Amino acid sequence: MPVLANSAKSQGAYQAESEKIRERFERSHDGQAAIRERSDLTDSLIGELWNQFSPGSPDRICVAALGGYGRRALFPCSDVDVLFLHESPLSEDAQKRVIPRISQALWDLHLRVSPTTRSLAECGKLHRDNLEFNISLLDCRYICGDAGLFEQLRSQVIPKMVGREALELQQRLIDLTSARHTKYGHTIFHLEPNIKDCPGGLRDYQVACWLSLISELEKTGVWPAPENLLPSAFRAECGAALDFLSAVRCFLHYRQGRDLNNLTYELQSEAAAAGIGLPDRAPVSAAVWMRTYFRHVRSIYRLTVLFDEVPPGRSGLYRLFENRKSRLSNADFSVVEGRVFLRQLSSVKDPTILLGLFEFVGRHGLKLTAETERCVETALPSFREWAHDSPEVWSYFRRILVSPHAGAALRAMHRLGVLVLLFPEFQAVDSLVIRDYYHRYTVDEHSLVAIENIHALRTPDSELERRFRDILDGLERPDLLFLALLFHDVGKGMPADDHVAGSLQASASALERLRLEPVERETVVFLIANHLRMSATTMRQDIFDANVVAEFSESVGTTERLKMLTLLTYTDVKSVNPEALTPWKAEMLWQLYAAAFNHLSRTVDDQRLTASATNSELIKEVVAVAGEPDAKHITSFLEGFPKRYLLMHTPSEIVAHCQMYDRLKEKDEEPQIEILRRDGYFELVLLTLDCPGLFSHVVGTLSSWGMNILKAEAFANKAGVVLDTFRFSDRFRTLELNPSEINRLKRKLAEAVSGEINVVDLMETKFKPGVQNPKVKIETSVQTDNSCSQHSTLIEIIAQDRPGLLYDISSTMAELGCNIEVAIIDTQGQTATDVFHVTCAGAKLDPKHQEKMRTALLEQL
Repeated sequence: MPVLANSAKSQGAYQAESEKIRERFERSHDGQAAIRERSDLTDSLIGELWNQFSPGSPDRICVAALGGYGRRALFPCSDVDVLFLHESPLSEDAQKRVIPRISQALWDLHLRVSPTTRSLAECGKLHRDNLEFNISLLDCRYICGDAGLFEQLRSQVIPKMVGREALELQQRLIDLTSARHTKYGHTIFHLEPNIKDCPGGLRDYQVACWLSLISELEKTGVWPAPENLLPSAFRAECGAALDFLSAVRCFLHYRQGRDLNNLTYELQSEAAAAGIGLPDRAPVSAAVWMRTYFRHVRSIYRLTVLFDEVPPGRSGLYRLFENRKSRLSNADFSVVEGRVFLRQLSSVKDPTILLGLFEFVGRHGLKLTAETERCVETALPSFREWAHDSPEVWSYFRRILVSPHAGAALRAMHRLGVLVLLFPEFQAVDSLVIRDYYHRYTVDEHSLVAIENIHALRTPDSELERRFRDILDGLERPDLLFLALLFHDVGKGMPADDHVAGSLQASASALERLRLEPVERETVVFLIANHLRMSATTMRQDIFDANVVAEFSESVGTTERLKMLTLLTYTDVKSVNPEALTPWKAEMLWQLYAAAFNHLSRTVDDQRLTASATNSELIKEVVAVAGEPDAKHITSFLEGFPKRYLLMHTPSEIVAHCQMYDRLKEKDEEPQIEILRRDGYFELVLLTLDCPGLFSHVVGTLSSWGMNILKAEAFANKAGVVLDTFRFSDRFRTLELNPSEINRLKRKLAEAVSGEINVVDLMETKFKPGVQNPKVKIETSVQTDNSCSQHSTLIEIIAQDRPGLLYDISSTMAELGCNIEVAIIDTQGQTATDVFHVTCAGAKLDPKHQEKMRTALLEQL
């Protein structure tokens, strides 16, 4: 295309041709074609500029493309990396006229040009402080100027530099890649992934190509064909993945007009609706489209096995010699620097050795070499028949499940197709996306992460984790728990509306093939069928209600099942996303486990504390901490509190509350308020006489100060004294940056509780949440239930989370004459799930009152 440089006509012609490329992309969605055409257009433009400005220059100069531009992969908004190559020192004319004018003309056309000027000698050195330049030379391509100079660069200078510095180039490239992977958590699973830099993204594909290119240039000094850079086993899948991601990146650049490569939640929907990257370009749901995305990214992430082939410091021969006698090596497998080699490449055709290989990985946390992976894939046809018919499958597979690094072993089995050969049912959830901005992992990965999280309890990081570790240590058959975890969500890929039913259906055939004993099969089926039970109980029911505990315990039946169900629930929640299992959720789960274990052990205590409970071990601990010889003072404070109060608070906290109770009586019933700074949140403790709307007054005051309430508890004793505890985060760091504001907040809370200020007015004048643009639309739901507790009505609310939501709910309840006995506040992503136990005049709500409450809440929300 002819371009008249440095003129309005030039800019118009370039923009017109660029627009044609964009139109062709929007019709075809062929990203590879678009980036080639943009590269060719830019080549033509630079050639025309060179012809305009270079005549008369005495210098030998070559203009070459580098990086992505050099690969003819110039995305719509990417940098245009250009090398001005020279042999001898440049003249003043070249430095001040030719190169600046060409660069300026490109900038005037709004191209993101990154020009660099280097001599041949400079290109032959390793720039340790600018390794990116050496790497970019690997993609150099001639554009215009002195062709002989470019030939010297490509045929002599670069091969010599690479041959001399190959090992350091590869090592530094691996270091940069490792740092990038660390930044993204070493996982391909992100809610809004960066398709260029995330693990499995375009950058990983190119790193694999660079490593192969460096290796080939070191060995032969000859440039290999680009299409032969990757091992043949990877080419088809990775080629398809490259086509897909190229189309997606073009879409992102055109859609946003900038070099932004994050695939946001909204853009995922747009790409799916346009069929971006799909062979037939047909629109699909965002979940289906993201499933395709993860499958492609997983293919590229497999290339990272090639990264492990790079020696860390010494020559490969030296390392092989030094490590051949590794203490982990055995008759079948050799271990070299954490990677497993097969002593005989054909040995994995024996199914028992093949499964033994993955048990070996699981036991020691090792990686397979690329060669070992290829041998496994070659052996799959012979493995298929054995896997379907052999009575030995379970005996081998269970050893993999219980190995310390079972997650790594199962992930390798899944990546290579072994897991699906063993369990075809698992194919239904392969890369299956649950798209709700809460579930971080695909369903298959969630199951593997869940297994990993159970094994991680062997090295607990907190006291709470140590409790669950103790449960794990007491399990008789952990292998059955792991098997249930593998299948508990398979039903999400089934056509059944209820995924639990689908999981049971899928697991039935798998358990039949594994030839489990009837009692083993019953245990696995029980765990799958009830894997949501404990979460539902902790969220929707009063877990300190004796009837609730009794009903739950009787449905579980045995302490062994209780232990497994507790651990399954723990890891199922924890494996949704890294923040899903809050300390409060884990504590509630533990409390339900402890209560159910006590019930099954026939040691359940009464629900309410009475004056006669002075012999309780828990009360004895409180009295000991208080240092009082007479327990009457403590028991008079505790009388009427529910048993859960003793379980939820430490003896020291209870003594502090009792002291607040004393001050309340001494100061003419003035509300007692403490605000304590905890690890990552603040805790408000309020002790006062009960009054209508108390909960909403406190919530409203906190909300008007910009506080985000994370959790709330409400207890009342026989004397009508209420102890409310709120955990909240300081969204605007008001209290953190201005500690003196804590005292002012306490005064405002006291005024709100005593009625000196109108909280309704306070919310209207000071509470300004701003415009909310939720990424996910949550449908509001309000349900009431009188069967969950002996003394209160349960109200469960699911709604779009927003500032002030809890105040709107609690104030509505107060207006309808209801008293909040217990509040369980929880937020998952943008979904608020709030559970309240309420009474009216000390009794449950009748059906008419429940309907009135439900209607009022729906109108408010």
